[in-house]
Amino acid sequence: MLAIVPAGSFLAVSPARADGPSFDCAKASLPAEKAICADPQLSAIDLLVSKAYKGFEPAFGGDKRKIARGLIADRNACKSDTACIVSALNNALQTYGNAPSWVQDYNVALIGKKALEAAGRNPGRNDQPLPLAIGQCASTHIKTLTTRLGDDPLETASPDAGSAATFTNGGGAVSYDREPGLAASKVGEPVVMCLISIPRDCPKDDDRGRVYYSVDLVAKGAWALPDSQHMCGGA
Repeated sequence: MLAIVPAGSFLAVSPARADGPSFDCAKASLPAEKAICADPQLSAIDLLVSKAYKGFEPAFGGDKRKIARGLIADRNACKSDTACIVSALNNALQTYGNAPSWVQDYNVALIGKKALEAAGRNPGRNDQPLPLAIGQCASTHIKTLTTRLGDDPLETASPDAGSAATFTNGGGAVSYDREPGLAASKVGEPVVMCLISIPRDCPKDDDRGRVYYSVDLVAKGAWALPDSQHMCGGA
């Protein structure tokens, strides 16, 4: 899971690496490939993805190459959107079981900036449809704030009851912990949420566990949480 920082206070990332990417930039033709070649951080992350893939074994008996193709398609769909690309690459690293903390920090820094830019383009804070592709952001409002199981209001619940939220665009967020960003928020407050992870190594027809990075535009808290209590393949 991504490390979270308050909106407007994004973590500094490690110095750019000199290695990568995993492909020849002289032959790069797609916008996403060109964006990776132009960014030392993305180049380094792309090389990490290539290395992690070599030792990857699907958890549910799926086709390793098919999973990889889906992850590459996520990346290429980003075109030249750097925040989207780093989310797709980080998602690939998490799928392959090797996501360094500095990559997650870089992901948070870029997607957090994009979320605030998206909020600026929607000053009326009108609800927008739930994002369906990695890197997409949408404005919405908090509908409910409860414990993980939805039994009690989050505001008065004990810390060990977890936390959950629903949003007016149909989205959701769940944590087994008391998520500080949710605990500081209130029902009705405007939020921008960006899809940063789509599970690809899953049993057939089980797509639980999409992760959204969200920023409360009033309380200024931020969180990255899945949309269900269990990731795909879980209980």
